[in-house]
Amino acid sequence: MTVKLKIRQPAIKNVLERLYYKYNRRNLIRPDPLQFVYKYSNRADMEIAGLLSAVLAYGRVGQIQNSLTRLLSTIGESPYAFVMDFGPAHRRRLLGFKHRFTSGDDISDLLMLLKKILEQAGGIENYFLSGYSKADKNIIPALSNFCDSLVDMYAARHGGNISSGLKYLLASPSGGSACKRLNLFLRWMVRDDAVDAGLWKSVDKAKLIVPVDVHMGRLCRILGFHDNKTVSMKTALKITAKFAEIEPADPVKYDFSLSRVGIVENCTGKCTPACETCELFSFCFRQ
Repeated sequence: MTVKLKIRQPAIKNVLERLYYKYNRRNLIRPDPLQFVYKYSNRADMEIAGLLSAVLAYGRVGQIQNSLTRLLSTIGESPYAFVMDFGPAHRRRLLGFKHRFTSGDDISDLLMLLKKILEQAGGIENYFLSGYSKADKNIIPALSNFCDSLVDMYAARHGGNISSGLKYLLASPSGGSACKRLNLFLRWMVRDDAVDAGLWKSVDKAKLIVPVDVHMGRLCRILGFHDNKTVSMKTALKITAKFAEIEPADPVKYDFSLSRVGIVENCTGKCTPACETCELFSFCFRQ
């Protein structure tokens, strides 16, 4: 499969560019959770809304939208102000929140951690940069430091204990997770185009990892980018390496566009008559 991909690389780049031109548009963001970042114009509000939207980006699309609408409505006009003022009364306001197996207490625990790092570093980006090095091959060391340090911060204040709900929201690469949701957040923050917000200017987009969930993993397997049976960080690294062969300076460039293939064109991995009109059809190794 690797040889086949390299031989067809110029052709598949052309197809990916067409998909990018077709789908990478601000008016096509809905129903992606990224839509909630653009409900705000203040950078600090967008950053916090982005992290909340990313960590809750699991489950059905409609369910994610409903949960984020409810959560951000409760938080109010300024997520930044809500976090900086966070206290017992704010925790009580979130008690009734539920998104699948994430509870209001889980969100409150995360917001308390965000309050700490905003007080210490002045912003999520500044805190993330404390573990970032331009010498690192990719973003994994910085993301691991970000997640692990927040978990350790919580544990230090709670007798070494940490809830499974908070650990899920801050799933770390150090545990082998593909970290789809946090890699999604980093894509939104670092890349700057018609879709991605590009709020962070100090992180090299070439170091980003493709956000891989079951759907992206299946599509990239069909394209021959990997042959793993499960989605893990190893899978995400394989997929990212293939995209880096095509677009070295921006391996995550086509992530949003390819996700639209699944949503708009309803790609399920099974061959149907509709496949013949898909731009990726000639590259599908399961045809």
